[in-house]
Parts: sequence; structure tokens; C-alpha cells
Amino acid sequence: MKYDYKKQLRSFRYAWQGIRTCVGKEQNLSFHLIVAVMVGCAGGVFGITRNEWLAVIICMGMVIGAEMFNTAIERLVDLVSPQKNPLAGQVKDIAAGAVLVCAVAAILVGIIVFVPYLTRFLGK
Repeated sequence: MKYDYKKQLRSFRYAWQGIRTCVGKEQNLSFHLIVAVMVGCAGGVFGITRNEWLAVIICMGMVIGAEMFNTAIERLVDLVSPQKNPLAGQVKDIAAGAVLVCAVAAILVGIIVFVPYLTRFLGK
């Protein structure tokens, strides 16, 4: 079986197009991206450890990825059910709830990582 590099490159191009479709156009994703930049800057200023960076980066990816899945699900639901439908609404609510679960987990990780640095900084 021969590996198709052109097909792989097209797949990356489609994935990049998907990201560009969301960035700047989805309010919640924009919020999460702004927070991710702020957290990244805070990590740099406080000099968080390698393991703390790993936790923070995983959380950022989890929340941003969840938001993109939510956007895809919402658009798909709108496509297949353009009229109001209680079941379609539940699907959208469940997807939004999944983003909230990821975001709350990321906030808790952020608290665990950054509170010790903040208390040291404010204690000076």
C-alpha cells in the first residue's frame, strides 16, 4: 500500500479551513481563544513548570476542541432540522453542556496551577 502524501496534505488543508471557518466568527470560540492567550501570557510571566505547561496546554486544546465540536454539531442540527424541534434543542444543549464541563475542568486546573504563583506574587 502506497502512502498518498497529496491526499494527506489535502486533509490538513481541509482541517485548517475548518479552523478558519470558526475563528473570529464564533463568539464563544473567540472568548476561549482570548482566555487561552491570557493564560499563556500568565504562564510565561510566572514561569510555570513543564508539567504545569502540559496541563494548561491540554486544557486549552480540550476546551477549544470542544467548542469546535459544539459549533459543528449546532450547524449540523440546523441543517437537518431548520424548524424548531425539542429534540434538536436538546442535542444543542447537550453539546453546549459538554463545552461547559471541559471549561470548568480547565478552570479548576488553572486554579490549581496559578493560585500558588498568585499568592506568592501578591504576598511580596
